[in-house]
Amino acid sequence: MKQLTGNEVRQKFLDYFSEQGHMIEPGASLIPNNDPTLLWINAGVAALKKYFDGSEKPRCNRIANAQKSIRTNDIENVGRTARHHTFFEMLGNFSIGDYFKEEAIPFAWNFLTGEQWMGIDKDRLYVSVYTDDEDAYRIWTEVCHVDPSHILKTDDNFWEIGKGPGGPDSEIFFDRGEKYDPEGLGERLFFEELENDRYIEVWNVVFSQFDCDPALDRKDYKELPQKNIDTGMGLERLVALIQDGETNFDTDLFLPIIHATEEIANDPYQGEYKMAYRVIADHIRTIVFALSDGANFSNSGRGYVLRRVLRRAARYGLKLGIDEPFLYKLVPVVNEVMKDYYPYLSEHTAMNEKLIKNEEETFKKTLKNGQALLDEEIANAKDGTLSGEVVFKLYDTYGFPFELTQEIAEEHGLKIVREQFDEQMQAQKDRARAARNAKDSFASQNEALMNFTTPSEFVGYDELTCEGKVIALFKEGEMVDAIEGEGDVIFDRTCFYAESGGQVADAGTVSGDGVLAEVVDVQKTRNAQNLVKVHVKEGVLRLGDLVHQSVDAAKRARTTANHSCTHLLQSALKKVLGDHIQQAGSFVGPDYLRFDFHHFEKLTPDQLAEVERIVNEYIAGAYPVTKEIMDIEEARQSGATALFNEKYGSKVRVVTMGDVSKEFCAGCHVDNTANIGVCKIVGEESIGSDSRRITAKTGYAAYEDFAHEHGQLDTIAAAMKQKGIKDIEEKVAQQLQNAKALQKELDQLNNKIFALRANEWIQEKVKAGAFDLLIKKVQGMDGKAMKDIVANLKAKDSGLLVLLIAADDKKVVFVAGAGKDAVAKGANAGQIVKMAANVCGGNGGGKPDLAQAGGKDASKVDEAIELVRSYVPSIA
Repeated sequence: MKQLTGNEVRQKFLDYFSEQGHMIEPGASLIPNNDPTLLWINAGVAALKKYFDGSEKPRCNRIANAQKSIRTNDIENVGRTARHHTFFEMLGNFSIGDYFKEEAIPFAWNFLTGEQWMGIDKDRLYVSVYTDDEDAYRIWTEVCHVDPSHILKTDDNFWEIGKGPGGPDSEIFFDRGEKYDPEGLGERLFFEELENDRYIEVWNVVFSQFDCDPALDRKDYKELPQKNIDTGMGLERLVALIQDGETNFDTDLFLPIIHATEEIANDPYQGEYKMAYRVIADHIRTIVFALSDGANFSNSGRGYVLRRVLRRAARYGLKLGIDEPFLYKLVPVVNEVMKDYYPYLSEHTAMNEKLIKNEEETFKKTLKNGQALLDEEIANAKDGTLSGEVVFKLYDTYGFPFELTQEIAEEHGLKIVREQFDEQMQAQKDRARAARNAKDSFASQNEALMNFTTPSEFVGYDELTCEGKVIALFKEGEMVDAIEGEGDVIFDRTCFYAESGGQVADAGTVSGDGVLAEVVDVQKTRNAQNLVKVHVKEGVLRLGDLVHQSVDAAKRARTTANHSCTHLLQSALKKVLGDHIQQAGSFVGPDYLRFDFHHFEKLTPDQLAEVERIVNEYIAGAYPVTKEIMDIEEARQSGATALFNEKYGSKVRVVTMGDVSKEFCAGCHVDNTANIGVCKIVGEESIGSDSRRITAKTGYAAYEDFAHEHGQLDTIAAAMKQKGIKDIEEKVAQQLQNAKALQKELDQLNNKIFALRANEWIQEKVKAGAFDLLIKKVQGMDGKAMKDIVANLKAKDSGLLVLLIAADDKKVVFVAGAGKDAVAKGANAGQIVKMAANVCGGNGGGKPDLAQAGGKDASKVDEAIELVRSYVPSIA
């Protein structure tokens, strides 16, 4: 077996399949492009689904890639086991309707055993196949000459995720030898499929040949019209075998990160500390790649996943005695390890370090909050047990590992029921798995549409009307000779733009001899034809008809202006916010445009105003807009911006707007930026953990918004008895300042009135056990005023225990106080407000002598009062 670096293994894999006629597909971004069903790209095939379901045709039917992936469903096993990762690279070769088992199996075998490639001893390899897959068994034994004694037949070797393409698979295992077989069980480990570290799965080859449907028996699955090959081999796992690492972490892909961490930590990478180092090395790779691909930290979606990964790494840093932010210092180390294949990481170093350090500092504060919750729960624990729900909340919300909570609980004489925690953890996994199974399914293949390959010419960039011949008609997915009502049509020549690149499809009409149809949608087929959905209003549309096509020119013009404006908007955003701005999606329609981009914080009003000003400056600059077809490398060298995760052919269309914008784009655009008219930004918002969205309008639609806002200013001026809107902002500001001063004066007067009334309230106190108890509902009083009154009352009567309640439709506020003598007898204002608030669906607390809490359900105030009244006599 050859001794190779991790980078050499990856490159040899790609070189091998390039020699076998495969197109090397660049790895996709970890953030799925136009695929809302996935949170992350989580497998080599995830970015290629469109090829497997037949919705898009690849430039080459043989594909190989090295795909970075993120999975966090088993994050608790990372560092604990030898081969679990959150970030990993999947090496894969794929056939889209080209070769099948006869070539796929030898491809895998020859790469692993060939002296020019991995050079693995054939006797150390074992194979599993699906029980009924006689073809695969025959190829392994007769073509690859694998000893039948090294082949396992099992029903488990069948790959399917819900409805869609799937089929049997065949796995290749590597025998690591007796040192990984402490009980000396030998081949039993493999053939009895026992959990072990000796026989390690290296490669899985999936024969995607059936249209799977879980509602049917497998023997009833239909054969796919296009059979595919889908393989996956973990780079980290293969490198560990090549380099004879004890685990995946003991290789040159991780050890430089581990050694860099050792320089910061108190303890070395050995014994009980190995897990902490492995977690940190794995997780910092995930964080660096995710941030570099445009993700960010947040409380939802992929941002929440990323935050959880960082916090887990930071916690394990504490185990190594690292009490200060340190993960950000490992960013350059990750960049150095991965630079051969991922040079773009270095472009994001400074930003990644800043984001990671800020998140580490925030986590330190969160840990303190978690400790406060834990202290409170320990104080209130019953039966000497800390509930599994609380332990899971500390784990999931505050980042406390189970072991840490258990250790603290034991110090206080409490026990934890591990089963309760595991139930909560399993429920979370089940929810994630259910969502994942539904999301990862492929769509079914449309055989009729896939098999229709006659080209269709699009002339709509330059022509809004044209003649065209009907060359194909489809009704409910089936090819037909004529359609009435709704159906799909392909013309040999069309001017209707198909929805793509965020731009909506054209509308319009199709007319001919005795037929009139309305165009309701246009989509691009896998064979690059424009599939026009029509609603036939008159007559019948037949195969071979020569018809006149007419685009809705007004809709196209408005859409075109909005599309060109998105290009100017991206240019302006980079100018104001920085070059890290990357497009994350867009929508371009006739009424408005949306531009989504990766950015880590909300834009300020000044930034937004500056972006809008620059865009309108570009529009007023009347820059000519050119569109030209270029070789992709020539386009890149010319400075044209491409979507990071988009796949392009050898020729690309480049749209240039003066010297302010140059982008790859196949959409429709104005001929001069002045044609856009004007741009108005109408909204800016968060659309996820790491992305922002700007909504804008152009032309007449923008004018209407400007006019509407001007009308609002006129209305405000009239209400303030001003002539016109000149200086209206100063007038409004002055009025608000006056109103604020009057409100402050009113509050002060109210508080004085309440203070005077309080002297009367004290007469209403009653005896409750060892205490004087006063419970009073109040109105029109805020929490501060209530606290001031309670403080005055308990100062006047040291034996007094007082509870004030203010309630309205939205919330309940409780403020309690206890005089000095009352506290000495055991009164605790914090416990009293917490008890009352819990009844009303809230929470809170405070000091024994003064505390405040809030509730949500005002209908239960009387119930809370009765609870306090019955509780107080039992205190002393």
